[in-house]
Amino acid sequence: MTTWTNDAIAARFEEAIDTVRRLPPVRVQGYFNVWPVIVRQQWEQLARDKGYKPFPPSPEAIDRMVETMKWVIPLTVDERHLVWMRAAGVEWVDIGKRFGCERTTAWRRWQRALDKIANHLNVPAETNAL
Repeated sequence: MTTWTNDAIAARFEEAIDTVRRLPPVRVQGYFNVWPVIVRQQWEQLARDKGYKPFPPSPEAIDRMVETMKWVIPLTVDERHLVWMRAAGVEWVDIGKRFGCERTTAWRRWQRALDKIANHLNVPAETNAL
């Protein structure tokens, strides 16, 4: 059995955020365009913003993401927001503003939320509700 630490849990949440960002966009099905394709000049194509498209995530990464999303069930709504905001890379000062507290208090609440998750994950499998 793996013993989960706060650092491993935080890394797993960061991986889940990265996986979500790499998923393809959701589009409404059933609509299509009947207009012809516009052929652009070379100078028009150079000015177009192509943007960065990362590779899609692997099926194993998606499975880990879904598992990680289940970990927030024992947390309160504010703790869930805090954990996901930090995993997304939001600065502590901005998290403190969101929750109306100092950055060190936000960090302590984040540590407490990770401790709750670690305690829940480190119990034996037969007693774990998830």
